[in-house]
Amino acid sequence: MRKKIAKFSILPLAAGSIFFSFSTKKAANLDLELYSTSNMELDYTVPDLRDEIQPEYKLSHTSPFLGKSYVGFKEALAFKESGGDYKTINEYGYLGKYQFGKGTLKLVGIYDTVSFMNSPALQEAAFYANASRNKWILQRDIKRFVGKNINGVEVTESGILAAAHLAGPGSVKKYLRSWGAQAFSDAFGTTIKTYMKRFGGYDVSFVKTEKNARVDLSKFTS
Repeated sequence: MRKKIAKFSILPLAAGSIFFSFSTKKAANLDLELYSTSNMELDYTVPDLRDEIQPEYKLSHTSPFLGKSYVGFKEALAFKESGGDYKTINEYGYLGKYQFGKGTLKLVGIYDTVSFMNSPALQEAAFYANASRNKWILQRDIKRFVGKNINGVEVTESGILAAAHLAGPGSVKKYLRSWGAQAFSDAFGTTIKTYMKRFGGYDVSFVKTEKNARVDLSKFTS
């Protein structure tokens, strides 16, 4: 029976490459060091575009698709605020995943910022309580303005709640009732209009209106 001898080839990938052909016997004794490309100046046919690519989002891990749910809403807002980092404190002293000010935390019953920073669950509860409180304050404006167009952006309930997180419910009232004439921007130049547009269209019916929404701290004591 005739033996079959396999052939291996290294085909040229770029101009100037060398073609090799050898048997399995020769391949077994091949010294790969002789064909190393280390210390050689390589001429790639495909340019390195890494410096030209600037992705809008920098993700450290794969996240599930959350869609337009309440969870999707709060996670999208958190990513904009802090990259979703519970331990973040910015240069203006805003705290945690959702970048709360100390004054806002007091409104929902949280006075111990150390415990707040060390408890992701407490931060999530604070976000919900604040959204619930803002929804109560802005409930008339939600009924009046949702579906309207202000400064080229359709007003939605989630957009209003996101803007209230950014600027406070009072500033959002002024913006809506002046039909966008009384604008607001934070220390970074972010506007109510920006948040109205970016976080519009989420289903935030999960958030209930509550006048004096506060976090039940008994759930977070050891």
